[in-house]
Amino acid sequence: MANQSRRKFMRHSLLGMAALPLGMGILSQRAFAQSLPPLDPTTPQAKGLNYVKVAEEAAGHPAYTAGEHCASCMFFLEANNGCSLFPANSVEVNGWCQTWVQKA
Repeated sequence: MANQSRRKFMRHSLLGMAALPLGMGILSQRAFAQSLPPLDPTTPQAKGLNYVKVAEEAAGHPAYTAGEHCASCMFFLEANNGCSLFPANSVEVNGWCQTWVQKA
């Protein structure tokens, strides 16, 4: 009986240790969600993707269509106004960049 208890303890310990990184990833995402600095449109990555804070400013860009903005893009992360393409920054809800793709 003691061996079975030891096995159960080891199994639960290993499963707990395996789940720890997943739990830490979820917790750290929530903890830092509010601390994303706004994206500066003058950074090289923002310039490369033609990011603007107000979508209508991109009216002259060939990829822009009226009505497109960050909040309706598949890369937009509503929890923190983040963007998958700019993971260290938040973006303007009414912003736009040339990689805009309609949210499903």
